[in-house]
Amino acid sequence: MNKTEADFDRQLAKWQQIIQQYLPESYPVPSAEAGGRVVEAALYSLLAGGKRIRPVLMLATAEMLGIDPLAVRPFAAALEMIHTYSLIHDDLPCMDNDDLRRGNPTCHVVYGEALAVLAGDALLTRAFELVHEHGEQFGSSGWQAARILSRAAGSNGMIAGQTLDIAAEGHEINAVELEAIHTRKTGALLKAPVLVAAALADSNEQRTRLLEQYADAVGLAFQIRDDILDVTSTTQQMGKTIGKDARDQKTTYATLYGLEGAQERLEGVLAKARQSIAALQTDGLDTSFLEGLIDYLVTRRS
Repeated sequence: MNKTEADFDRQLAKWQQIIQQYLPESYPVPSAEAGGRVVEAALYSLLAGGKRIRPVLMLATAEMLGIDPLAVRPFAAALEMIHTYSLIHDDLPCMDNDDLRRGNPTCHVVYGEALAVLAGDALLTRAFELVHEHGEQFGSSGWQAARILSRAAGSNGMIAGQTLDIAAEGHEINAVELEAIHTRKTGALLKAPVLVAAALADSNEQRTRLLEQYADAVGLAFQIRDDILDVTSTTQQMGKTIGKDARDQKTTYATLYGLEGAQERLEGVLAKARQSIAALQTDGLDTSFLEGLIDYLVTRRS
């Protein structure tokens, strides 16, 4: 491991620890009479671990743009709640029907389908409650950040991608259709972190545009790498069922392009991310974490 990789790993661990410590504080546990069981199910999934890439990216971008990252924790936690809710629902029998997530039995396996649905609903609701509780300190920028999260999670963002994904099951789709799915299903919640940070920092239009271009590329790259790992990795490494896309006859970047072609597509997408970083550097920003994330995406095994 070289110095650059070691520096990135230290930064990643720092941000992961900050969000990991904050998440339990961000979700007060009610009494049993007030729905304690559904909160238990929600926290089971929320606190199950994971890379926390989305909230980490928000905190790191906020610091890069000159905001106190600790003040941004409620928005980062809200984003992780939205992401976790989407995973709970995605794993349900009526969706992807998976029984393993982050190395643990999925929420519906442990708590049943009804409580899993409610746990996801509770996380989504708590996410926006949290944003509204803490958004005032940022004035109108806080409301803009809330709108960004809403759009990323909603019927023009992640939900749209999931809908397109369901509609594509059992059908061959082309590259344009595949990208339309994943720029929404995966990409929307990976673009939201940098856009929220940019909004809270009152970034100018040029910076925001460059950050958005970077995040668009990173979001797509994350999915391409995931598709490659679905073929080359193991269930133990990934913490979720491997090879399921092939068994379900779903089109992925690996099935559409082949492993070598998917890797070439990944490198091409990340080249665009590097172009955005170069432009941000000329604006005087320390982009070391954003650069490190690119290398992490290329080499990650889980």
